[in-house]
Amino acid sequence: MKAEIKYHEDLELNGVYVAGNNEQRFDIKIVNGRFASIEKSVLSPKRTGHDVWITPGVIDLHTHLAWTDFHHEDQLKRSAEEVEALQVKAFEATLRGGVTTARDACGLSHELVKRINQHYGQPLHVFVSGDPLRAPDAAQGLEHLERRVKEIAHSGSSWVKIFATGGLGAPSDKVLDPLFTLEQISRIVDIAHANQLKVLVHTYGGLTLDWSIDAGVDSIEHGIYLTDQQAFRLAQKNIPLIPTAAIYRIAADPHGAFALDEVFRDRASRAAEAHAKSVSIAKKEGVRIGIGTDLASPALHGRNLVELEVLMDYGLTREEVWRSATEIGADILGLGDKLGRIKQGYTADTVIFHADPYEAPNTDALIKSITAVVVGEL
Repeated sequence: MKAEIKYHEDLELNGVYVAGNNEQRFDIKIVNGRFASIEKSVLSPKRTGHDVWITPGVIDLHTHLAWTDFHHEDQLKRSAEEVEALQVKAFEATLRGGVTTARDACGLSHELVKRINQHYGQPLHVFVSGDPLRAPDAAQGLEHLERRVKEIAHSGSSWVKIFATGGLGAPSDKVLDPLFTLEQISRIVDIAHANQLKVLVHTYGGLTLDWSIDAGVDSIEHGIYLTDQQAFRLAQKNIPLIPTAAIYRIAADPHGAFALDEVFRDRASRAAEAHAKSVSIAKKEGVRIGIGTDLASPALHGRNLVELEVLMDYGLTREEVWRSATEIGADILGLGDKLGRIKQGYTADTVIFHADPYEAPNTDALIKSITAVVVGEL
């Protein structure tokens, strides 16, 4: 049974558990898309078999809602109507899977988000990063990069993305090669911040990760070959890491959603192995870790919560991954004063479960236990 989506509805939730606290039930009122009151319930905390748990809505800081295929050339073979239909389904599946806020990490425009929200009635909160800055942009110099950043700002984006290294398409011995210089990354950050944009950087590690820290970027994506010293510096500068760990396991699976050829699977397998170490290093050094899935396929949208399971496999506790998926995600977006917490006056984004999400044995059980997703007003 699909989870129900409730948008900007006034609700009363009586005698519910807030996930992580089974010692107390709460009576919660939602009015005009916000938590109007949160009171301790007079009901006994003893379980009855008909109990309800809630969490804040999950925040996915790295997804690709506009992409319909792993390989871009495959998407180009689809009609515009088919692409848009799949994008609408991606919004809906993401919501039903417990995610109420997403940061699209390139491919989605501000105008398309508004169209899907309004025309198709899919109320997912989405922050976009416009068309990313890639190696061809770097080759055209600083003035070109400044123009591109300003264009992204004027497009309605709130983030700008830099592809500072290669990805799965790059040979393993080249994947850390810088595609931008320190001067270029620093200039992008300066212009972005001057235009009220934040900067996320795709980097597997190496020099570009150091340069991104030096430049004061706002989030590091992937960080697969993160070192202890780099993690220490990230923590010192309060720059978060968005590992996107699950997608590499999925890409390495010969029977997975992507069904990639052996070369890509081998690279993904190497990345997944290194990722476990980098997440452990980040945790040890106190780096803020956010949840990002890098999902880019109709077969995967809606399975965003798999990232929580993988990060637990890599050493985070259940409490830590849920905090990453909610409070920390909101803080990274600059919305920690209104989102990501079940707190009076905050946006009433919440997920309702018929079983304790902290006791779910795996991702499938967790997703199946979602009965409703409530989307409030940012």
